[in-house]
Amino acid sequence: MEIELKLLLAPQDAPRLRAHPLLAQYAQGAPQLLQMHDIYVDTPDLQLCHHQAGLRVRQVDGRWVQTLKAGGNVSGGLHSRHEWEDDVLGPQPDLAVLDSAIGRKQPIRALLRQDAIRDALQPVFTTRIERTVWQLRTPQGDQIECVLDQGVIESGANGADGAIRSVAVSEIELELKQGQAASLFDVALALLQDVPLQLGHMSKAERGYRLAAPQPLRAVKAQPLALDAAMSVEQVFLAIAGNCLEQVSGNQDGVAAGEDVESVHQMRVGLRRLRSALGMFKSLLALPAEVKSELDWLGSALGEARDWDVLAGNTLAQLDGEAQADAAALVQAAHAQARLKHVQAAEAVTSLRCTACMLGLQRWLQARAWRDSCSARQLRRLDAQVFPFARATLRKDQRRLMKRGKRLLHASPQQRHQVRIAAKKTRYATEFFASLFSARAVQPYVGRLSVLQDELGWLNDVQVADRLLQQLPDAQADLPAQDGLRLHAAFIRGYLAAHAQQGKDDRMHKAWRRFKAARLPA
Repeated sequence: MEIELKLLLAPQDAPRLRAHPLLAQYAQGAPQLLQMHDIYVDTPDLQLCHHQAGLRVRQVDGRWVQTLKAGGNVSGGLHSRHEWEDDVLGPQPDLAVLDSAIGRKQPIRALLRQDAIRDALQPVFTTRIERTVWQLRTPQGDQIECVLDQGVIESGANGADGAIRSVAVSEIELELKQGQAASLFDVALALLQDVPLQLGHMSKAERGYRLAAPQPLRAVKAQPLALDAAMSVEQVFLAIAGNCLEQVSGNQDGVAAGEDVESVHQMRVGLRRLRSALGMFKSLLALPAEVKSELDWLGSALGEARDWDVLAGNTLAQLDGEAQADAAALVQAAHAQARLKHVQAAEAVTSLRCTACMLGLQRWLQARAWRDSCSARQLRRLDAQVFPFARATLRKDQRRLMKRGKRLLHASPQQRHQVRIAAKKTRYATEFFASLFSARAVQPYVGRLSVLQDELGWLNDVQVADRLLQQLPDAQADLPAQDGLRLHAAFIRGYLAAHAQQGKDDRMHKAWRRFKAARLPA
């Protein structure tokens, strides 16, 4: 399993990296310079790509080397993938050699055994890279390969004109050769002190495929977790945190593009799931205050964009009749504010501050730094099997939700908000631990929680809309029709408040009654 951290840097900052004192201090000899030419192959319909695999043949120093990478994941910039590598005679892959190297249980082996796949492989894109390699040894004895790659990815498989498309490459790869993965983040954080860096979430293969077959960035939703009752509490926490970070990092490029509504939503959900998970385990481990503060900052930047998206695209867009006419100008103004907040969110996720936050969080996770301050009792609980902890957590969350929801039908907006938060945390916890329980028990429970959340969510959207509509006229102060905008906003605030009240008691009562009757998964 290859474990590496990918970081992006501007080409003009490469000299600053080469001159960084850490490389001189940790390097085991002079850096190695390589000129590399890679040929990536796939079928015309990109079957390897669709199976999350990449097959290349590389020419370097007169040798040809084939490499297959498949499976694994990307979490907070840390890439973990299965890798098989062998010498070959020329620029064509040798599938017989690969077949003997790949483990029998690897799905990619069966795919490459299909005649239709083997016979259809052809070059899809190429890379030409100038590589500088430092072999590092940290004071703790960890061995890390630090690679600076600069060059270009090219593809001629675009359009009828056969024109070659290209994209520049300027990135650092820190690959763990021996030791602890936390050392990768120590080195990255040290480099970040002097070199502006961003986390890289796409491999060269992924970038090449996007060049060969252009497609929009897609928002990434949370993937189901597969837990085992024999896992320890600590192992499950790391699995949950990694799952949340996959969702966060999977949407970062979409947010950075500045326009995708769903990427902002899903990255924010990923952060909320992570913060909920940290809350679940807080009796056993505590996130450093400085990291928590930075996660709160990042969540706030995404939250502002999401709130304006919901106002413009959902709350106001669903109005009808007389309200729809009054809302038209407000929708336009709200979309303008949403675009501004998207720009600010993009600036946040591409900032050095965000890079440092994610590196610090991953370093904390990889080093299991919480163990240094744990009591003997906490360590025993962390090492215990997870099922009793999961069951106790779900019971605790349900009791909290039941307590907050007792007066739900007569609750103030602030009290309803607390019920909504409790419902959300209960749902996240149930989904985290779902694979430990019967699916027939989990699905109805989560389903009823979802209905309750929807009712509470609509009322929360109305509260958020009221706050934003008060801000909107002043935010659009440069518009000549500002006074008219203020009148429209006042009318819609009243309309939404009255509309939210209609039928609220019946819907809320039904959703709450059905949830109370649901059985806790067991």
